[in-house]
Amino acid sequence: MKSNLFIIAKSGWKYIGYALLLFILFSLIDFEFFASISFVTILLFLFLFRNPEREYLASHENSIILSPIDGHICTIEEIEDDSYTYKIEIESSYLNVPVLRVPMNAELESIQSVRGSRLSKKSQLFSLLNEYAEIVLKDEEGKYKVKIVHRLKQSFASLDIDLVMKQKVVAGARYGVALNGITTVYLPKELNLCVALGQKLTASETLLATAN
Repeated sequence: MKSNLFIIAKSGWKYIGYALLLFILFSLIDFEFFASISFVTILLFLFLFRNPEREYLASHENSIILSPIDGHICTIEEIEDDSYTYKIEIESSYLNVPVLRVPMNAELESIQSVRGSRLSKKSQLFSLLNEYAEIVLKDEEGKYKVKIVHRLKQSFASLDIDLVMKQKVVAGARYGVALNGITTVYLPKELNLCVALGQKLTASETLLATAN
C-alpha cells in the first residue's frame, strides 16, 4: 500500500490523460465540438476520481471499525456463519468518492481479486460474474476478523486494490479505488453495530461498529 495524498486518485490519471490527448488533438485540427466534449470529459474524470483528505476518527482507535467507503447502507443482516454474525451492504454510486480506506488497525490476513463482468446489481448473475475483491483483516490483538468484499456494478473502471499479504495497515489509510459498486462488510459477534439501514457513510469518518 503506497501513500497517495494527491487530490486525484492515481488510477484516474490514465482516463484524464486519454481525455487530455483527445482535447489537444481535436483542438489542433479545429474540431471545436469534439474538443469541447473532451474538455468536459476531463472535468468529469477529475470529479469522479477525486481524492479528498478526511478527518480520521482516532478516539479508541484500537476498538472501532470505520466505514471503508462512501455510500449508504442498503441492507443489514444477521447471518449464520462460524466467523461472522453481521452482514452490512454499502452501495456507492458515481457521485460518491471512490477511494477505499482501511477501517481498522490490523494485519491483512488474506486478499483475493477476481476480474469479471460489470452487470447491473439487478441482474441474477451479479454476485456470480461481476468483478470483485475480497479482503480479510485481523485486529492487532488477534481477537476477531473483519471481511470486506468490494463488487463492481456498471463501472467503466476496474477495481484498484493496493495491498499485499500479511501487511500491517492503519485505520484511515487509502488502499484502492472502487467506482460504482457494492461493498459488503462482514462483522463478528465480538463487535457492536453503530449504524442503521439507509444511513449515509463517509469512509474513515463514520463508525460502523465497536468492540465489546
